[in-house]
Amino acid sequence: MTLKDKFYHYIQGLQDNITTALEAVDGKAKFKQDIWERPEGGGGRTRVIENGAVFEKGGVNISAVHGALPESMQNYFGVKDADFFACGLSLVLHPKNPFVPTVHANWRYFEMYDKEGNIVDQWFGGGQDLTPYYLFDEDAAHFHTICKKACDAHHPEFYQKYKERCDSYFWNTHRNEARGVGGLFFDYCKANENMKMNDWYNFVSEVGNSFLDAYIPIVTKRLNTPYNNDHRNWQEIRRGRYVEFNLVHDKGTLFGLKTNGRIESILMSLPPHVQWVYDHAPEKGSEEERLIKVLQHPRDWVNASST
Repeated sequence: MTLKDKFYHYIQGLQDNITTALEAVDGKAKFKQDIWERPEGGGGRTRVIENGAVFEKGGVNISAVHGALPESMQNYFGVKDADFFACGLSLVLHPKNPFVPTVHANWRYFEMYDKEGNIVDQWFGGGQDLTPYYLFDEDAAHFHTICKKACDAHHPEFYQKYKERCDSYFWNTHRNEARGVGGLFFDYCKANENMKMNDWYNFVSEVGNSFLDAYIPIVTKRLNTPYNNDHRNWQEIRRGRYVEFNLVHDKGTLFGLKTNGRIESILMSLPPHVQWVYDHAPEKGSEEERLIKVLQHPRDWVNASST
């Protein structure tokens, strides 16, 4: 089995595992499945959950697309007349309760070919990150601790390296704040003297397998927390920052748009209810203000959990 077939088989099973677990937590809504094809080559399996008891909107999507690399992406990668294959799983979950954080994750694999069909480049990428609206330090520490455990099984430096990349990547430069409390972000994971491509596969799949352990305990802990309209308003204002990041900065979104990706799948990450309030500032000394202050200065959550 080729590496691309092996990884695509993996994300098919991972999608099943994640959607089954999320339906069990929600207890009301079920994922609706949509099989689609890309005219230029490939397709995907989109699964969306809406108006649930826990999840207001969410998607857990897989795709495998291939064909000629669009000119805009050829310019980006500095190549000419290249073909590509890309597959991955991407998910975003927007819970109803403002005390349950939004979560995003994706795990992906990319190959590039010359005109004879030879692989000229290949890499893995992905990660997972948490976006709370009300900050519980122990939740952020739990999420990061699970991420570190997955990383430590493969290299002692991976967690700190990819945690810092996550903090740097998910940064709204125009707001001078992080999108959330981070997690892991890695890209262009290529074969080197220490890691063969199969080693990278083992690492990425371990991170993918850790997702439910990182997120579900937080959801079950917070899903019954009472909330009011003020909490919901704040959640919707913060969701606006999430939209801004995805449409202005996110490479995956931009790649999908530039490769004639399926627009419904690309934009499924956008929340259903969102607000932009002019010059909004939280009340001084409030929990809302505390969140903003933390987002302006990324923390070491793993060590914070033991202090």
